[in-house]
Formats: sequence, C-alpha cells, structure tokens
Amino acid sequence: MKLSIVVLCYNEEPVLRETTVRLSAVLNSLVEKRKISSDSFILYVNDGSRDMTWAIIESLYDKNPYVKGLNLAGNVGHQNALMAGLMTAKGYADVLVSIDADLQDDVSVIEEMVDRYKEGYDIVYGVRSSRDSDTFFKKNTALAFYRLMSWLGVKSVYNHADYRLMSRRAVEQLGNYKERNLFLRGIVPLIGYETTSVYYRRSERFAGESKYPLSKMFNFAIDGITSFSVRPLRLIATLGFLFLLCSLVAVVYTLYVYFNGETVAGWASLMLSVWFLGSLILIAIGIVGEYIGKIYLEVKERPRYNIEKFLN
Repeated sequence: MKLSIVVLCYNEEPVLRETTVRLSAVLNSLVEKRKISSDSFILYVNDGSRDMTWAIIESLYDKNPYVKGLNLAGNVGHQNALMAGLMTAKGYADVLVSIDADLQDDVSVIEEMVDRYKEGYDIVYGVRSSRDSDTFFKKNTALAFYRLMSWLGVKSVYNHADYRLMSRRAVEQLGNYKERNLFLRGIVPLIGYETTSVYYRRSERFAGESKYPLSKMFNFAIDGITSFSVRPLRLIATLGFLFLLCSLVAVVYTLYVYFNGETVAGWASLMLSVWFLGSLILIAIGIVGEYIGKIYLEVKERPRYNIEKFLN
C-alpha cells in the first residue's frame, strides 16, 4: 500500500525542516513494519507564496527521497490548495493523509489511521481530544461555530479540522464535488463511505505565527454556513412574518390612541424603529447577497487552482 502525506506548508524554514524530519520518521517506521510501501511520499503544497517557501521545498526535495513538491500559480486559499494536493497525489497513492505543516497535529497517530484503514474504513478523522492549547476566545468561538453548523443541519465532526486519512476512492469521489466555495469539513462527510476517528492532543505551534488570522477564520465560517445551509434565508422570512405581526399590534395600538384622543410624542420610538428595522433590512440583504455572490462564482466555472510546478 502506497501512502501519500499531503502537507499544506508555511514559510518558516525551521517548521518545514522539522516537519520533514518527523514525517520521514513516521514513514520509515511504517515501511519497516511493512504497513506501507517504500515508495510512499510526502507532498508539500505551496499556496503561491512570495517568500522562500518554494525554495525550501526544492531544497528538501533534493535531499530527502520522501519529499515531493507542488507549487501553485498564485494564492488560492487553504481549502483549494488542499484540494489541489489531494487531486494531484491521488494518482500516485492508495491512501492519502492531509495535514498542516505547523506541527500542531500529532503525526504519531498516522499509524493508527493506517490501521483503521486496513480494518475497512475509507475515511479516518483526526479529532482533537481537547482544546487546552487554545485561547479562551478561540476555544469558545470554535464551540459556538460547531454548534451553529449542527443547528443549521450541516454534517461535520466536532473538533476535527483537515487532519484526516482518505482512501483513493474517497478522494476520487471528493473530486466529483465541483463547487468553488470549498468547505471540506462539510463535504467529506457527504461522501458516505465508512468513517471512524482517532483522537490526539494538539500541541502548541512549533515556531512562527499563525497564517490564519481572525478575519480569515471568520470568512471561513461564513463560507461553511452559506455553502451548506439555506436556513439563514428561511430565518429572514421568519423574521419578516414576526415583524409583520408586531406591526399589526402597533396599528391596533395607534388606532386605539387616535380614537381616544391621546397625544403620543412618539419621536423616540419612531427613530428607534427606523434604525432597528433599517439595520435588520441591511442584514437580510447582506445574507441574500452572500448567496447570490456564491452563485455568481459558481456559474463562471473558473478553475480552483493552476499548478505551476510539480516536483515528482
């Protein structure tokens, strides 16, 4: 069985070199135990970096027989870059493991993933056993996001990111999902093959800073919600009917005051109503616009990525 480890890489040289050392050790161990073939490999995916990332990958490729490299022509985003790596590697491997190069995910559980695959599972999720290494803010926003996704009817695995093993046939099925607005954590569970999970403790970053700031995490969450659920649109309609009922109550009250000859100042309540309903309308338009924007991107059918160079 030939194993490919698809790695989304970053620009800190110490991280890439340490990642290579650890993943090479995993491959060596699995080869010695005859769980995988000796021509298994590590595929680094460079998402169009303008720094020295690709030069480091080329250097690792020259020195380490396990290392291969994929350089994308321009930055296409985390999910598209990961898809590029998977679609490229599936022609050369029987099983694929995706992982980020920040060394926070425990590479030692790859062997357990391989064991679960040999038991008949096509997809094995790497799931964090806890979020002790996260800040209070990140821990609670992540929990809120997963709960929201569940409430919206989106299938996802709690505390799972993009660290997973997939069989070749699972990756081939993944390639049949053609949307440009990728949210792989929601797409992979839709494939439907046998799945299981392995658990690990996530570490602190080995070096450097995260390339996934709050703004990117927020956009990622919006993509996940709007790519898999129309419930926000239904909520707009529900709110519309709710405020219609409120307005009917207001009409009854206004007529009552009018026929009783009472004077109502009303300026403050009028202004509050205008501002509140105006903001609600803008939010509703924004949600609808988010969906229209995704339709706009999908109908153009532009390629998700372009490959500049493949070191194989």
